Amino acid sequence: MIDLIAWIILGILAGAIAKAIYPGRQGGGIIATILLGIVGALIGGSLFNLLTTGTLTITGVGFNFGGLIVAIIGAIIAIFIWSLITRRSAA
Repeated sequence: MIDLIAWIILGILAGAIAKAIYPGRQGGGIIATILLGIVGALIGGSLFNLLTTGTLTITGVGFNFGGLIVAIIGAIIAIFIWSLITRRSAA
């Protein structure tokens, strides 16, 4: 239960910071922000693992300062990918 709460808190922080950094308007409320942060943590953790070990595995990051930075970078990547998907489907 503690891990779930930590992931939600990490999701809120990473998603909110990524939304503030990324230019333009991103819709969604608190649930979308949490999901964005959690997806960002998975993307960032997987890319970090790929860069450090050379193997691609789906993994999250820990709840610490380094993990938050990696989750924010992953959330920015997730926003970018989502904007590409929604831009193409709207056109």
